[in-house]
Amino acid sequence: MRLRSAIVLAAAGLLSCLSAPASAHEIKILTAGAFKPIVTAVAPEFEKSTGHKLVIDNDTAGGLLRRIGGGEAFDVAVLTPAAVNELVASGKMAAGTPVNLARTSVGVAVKEGAPRPDIATVAAFKTALLEARKVAYIDPAAGGSSGIYFSKLLETMGIAEPIRAKAVLVPGGLVAQRLVTGEADLAIHQISEILAVPGAVLVGPLPAEIQNYTVYTGGLATGSASSAPAKAFLAFLQGDAARRILAEKGMERAPE
Repeated sequence: MRLRSAIVLAAAGLLSCLSAPASAHEIKILTAGAFKPIVTAVAPEFEKSTGHKLVIDNDTAGGLLRRIGGGEAFDVAVLTPAAVNELVASGKMAAGTPVNLARTSVGVAVKEGAPRPDIATVAAFKTALLEARKVAYIDPAAGGSSGIYFSKLLETMGIAEPIRAKAVLVPGGLVAQRLVTGEADLAIHQISEILAVPGAVLVGPLPAEIQNYTVYTGGLATGSASSAPAKAFLAFLQGDAARRILAEKGMERAPE
């Protein structure tokens, strides 16, 4: 009986090995925060269809640029075009692999249930900022594209000093969470990241005259340029499944 049991167990183990994907790999994805909801949403379908496992990490574009420049390994990275160009120039990302995946715009959010300010015009948006108790946005020093843009916009609008005096600077992550916790009553961030926060409500995008689009570009690490799994995921981000999710998450396909 012991011999028979041993044979059965050995056979079961062999069948288990044979049924598992023979070429399953872990693919490390580094993504700018605004694109993380897209990567997270497409991950289950990609993993199920390929057998590969995605290991996803995020940061601001500037933060990722510093990490990769410092030697952090990755297979696929999704950042802003300027950051991607730096990685290609430094040899960290394979030339010829980067492709524009999506773009998102900057929006304004309030806590669910709170009055929604008028932001239909530049003048109305300016008034909403000045009347807010606290305004949350990405700390420009952290390297987030929306924070850098908004900080410069405040200068252009001539209200940098009063807004910075009541700013809630967020080093990274989901700015609109500061609305839910009560730390701020107005949040300025990428629309895709606002929509990712339960309890926060998107009031709308910035007025067209001062709107800013951030493009997200994906590319392969130099060492992963010949990796079939990494290539497969980058291609997946350009496919129909990702295209459907982009619209749900507040993004659109990037212009060619």
